[in-house]
Amino acid sequence: MAWQAPMLGLIRFFCNRSVGSAVNSQQRRNHAPQTYKNMKQTLTVIAAIALGAFGLAQAQPPGGPHGGWHMNPLEEMSSTLNLTDAQKAKVQPIVDQAKPQLQAIHQEAMTKAKAVIDASITQIRPLLTPEQQTKLDAIIKAHEDLHNAMKELHEAKGK
Repeated sequence: MAWQAPMLGLIRFFCNRSVGSAVNSQQRRNHAPQTYKNMKQTLTVIAAIALGAFGLAQAQPPGGPHGGWHMNPLEEMSSTLNLTDAQKAKVQPIVDQAKPQLQAIHQEAMTKAKAVIDASITQIRPLLTPEQQTKLDAIIKAHEDLHNAMKELHEAKGK
């Protein structure tokens, strides 16, 4: 899924930050202001990337943009495996039965991802300056607008 790579990056970032380093406390104090500033900027970028990835993932139709197994698995299997008409007739009900389950799993995963992203942003927001918060709000709004536009486009194609 499109949101996995940024989310893994976010997880790695937080995990690496929580592990203590071999730097003594005096060295940490000397570098704290710059490190704090860098951390805030990094968190802002990570939040923007995570929101962007989530927005794009949400904006995609369930099959995704890349066709193949995601668009019509029976067509792809038929072509790749040279299925006969009799085999296609037997495979189609299996594909039809699995489709709603896969869509439900996808929707659940997207809901959980959104919850993690929202929780992360809630924790990050107080660390930002008012100017950075304004930028973050603009990024969030831009991704929401993109999501809504893609949703409208998808719905228009379905009509």
